[in-house]
Amino acid sequence: MTALLYILLAIVIAVAIWQVASILKLKGVIATEKDNNTQGVLFAVFGIFFYGLMIFCFVKYSSILLPDAASVEGERYDTLYAVTMILILVVQAITQFLLFYFAFKYRGVNGRKALFYADSHKLEMIWTIIPAVVLAGLVLYGLSVWIDVMDASDAEDPLIVEVYAKQFQWEARYAGEDNELGLANVRNIKGINTMGVDMTDKNALDDIPTRELHLPKGRKVIFKFRSQDVLHSAFMPHFRAQMNCVPGMVTQFAFTPSLTTEEMRLNEKTITKVNNINKIRTEKGEDPYEFDYLLLCNKICGSSHYNMQMKIVVEEESQFNTWLNSQKTMAQVVQ
Repeated sequence: MTALLYILLAIVIAVAIWQVASILKLKGVIATEKDNNTQGVLFAVFGIFFYGLMIFCFVKYSSILLPDAASVEGERYDTLYAVTMILILVVQAITQFLLFYFAFKYRGVNGRKALFYADSHKLEMIWTIIPAVVLAGLVLYGLSVWIDVMDASDAEDPLIVEVYAKQFQWEARYAGEDNELGLANVRNIKGINTMGVDMTDKNALDDIPTRELHLPKGRKVIFKFRSQDVLHSAFMPHFRAQMNCVPGMVTQFAFTPSLTTEEMRLNEKTITKVNNINKIRTEKGEDPYEFDYLLLCNKICGSSHYNMQMKIVVEEESQFNTWLNSQKTMAQVVQ
């Protein structure tokens, strides 16, 4: 390995010397008007190609983007994202156009001199104040969205759910009838008590452990996150929600599901995406894919990180209550 590094270093040094020699050799060469015209035309042609490629990518690959947000808070996030992207695209389109246009229009021409322009306080004020105001507006709106996701103190009858991360799977625990999760610690992990729930805590007895997340449509859900081993990241892309799961501490976020699983399956973008996936799976001789919400890990947490996921089912609240009432409590499972 050391020998390989020395060889690579030698190659880099040789290339650097060659480049410096080339620059010194061309130092006395003056570009002709023909050279300037050629370069100007090439800039203009590349500008047209650049914009054409950008438009093609937008049209061609828009189908791989996520469908509509499946949570109330996610809709606000999408609005923030859309506003930000529109601003970026408008500024990018203008500045890139000026870059290519100026390179063509103001290419070197015999007898034409460049205008020396020292400074302008007016221009400095304009391109300092406008970006500052726009960025401040984006930051303030983003902060309001963040607070909406993080602060659930004003939620009426929220559902409390703990999501427990470990290499390489997820587990969940619903607060029982008291709507309060019992204490838990990794030191309590033993046998079937895989989440380390403190069974001496009376609030833990009616908690409900599951290996699949069910969420009611239209009711705010407060998620509490713990990690058993390393840093994980709970990522629910369709709800536009993500939070790190940190060993030794509890993190949280909240959102209100707005589309059931069945409703999302009927979404036009979802149908297009599923059809494209199933076309590929059919060519490979694999079983067809059916859309489901998923909880994923968005941190590279080990060798099986890619397979760390949990199915999420969003349903009407009456269906959710029927499912939840059919599950066993911690007292029934452990004791």
